[in-house]
Amino acid sequence: MRDTREYDIQGIELVDDRYTVEQGLIRNKYRALDAGGNTVLKGKQKMFKLKEEFPFTDGDGNEVFTVKAGGIMDVAGNYVLSDAQTGEDLVALDNDYSLLRDTWTIRDATTEEKLAEINSRGAMVTLARNVVPFGEWIPHKYEITDAEGAHVGSISGRISLRDRYDITIDDASTVPKEPIVAAAMVIDAIQGN
Repeated sequence: MRDTREYDIQGIELVDDRYTVEQGLIRNKYRALDAGGNTVLKGKQKMFKLKEEFPFTDGDGNEVFTVKAGGIMDVAGNYVLSDAQTGEDLVALDNDYSLLRDTWTIRDATTEEKLAEINSRGAMVTLARNVVPFGEWIPHKYEITDAEGAHVGSISGRISLRDRYDITIDDASTVPKEPIVAAAMVIDAIQGN
């Protein structure tokens, strides 16, 4: 069994199994709430950058990590999550973009070993979200699996004026929890969900 502590982010500890992520009224600004309704993580896309960048802070506003695009306007590329306190690159988020299925792979930033995968559920729903007028109003759903494909959790959208979704981690023994929660916010921002 993999020791997920090597992917711990120094400035934050996510201990709950369920988080609610809310998008702000201003596009691409997010906050994650724990089961008690406390803000545990905030992130927003930096504007006017050639490479997309998402700095994340804890509930008190202290920077804990940053997610940066590997290339300019990297819609179907990779993003690296770096610890703000150590400067170490922890994981890479790779997008395999398709009109029928969104697949994000979370990999070790150094070895590129697969740690987890986040997949959209349902080709017809994904297609409708991408091509139908007002398709973005259809709530998104993703399944989170570990490196071997075993179920770890889910990301389920809710119908609301701004994006709101629940991240449920059923078993985080083999996957790093902080990158999963961060990936959910980044996926939403990048794909305009």
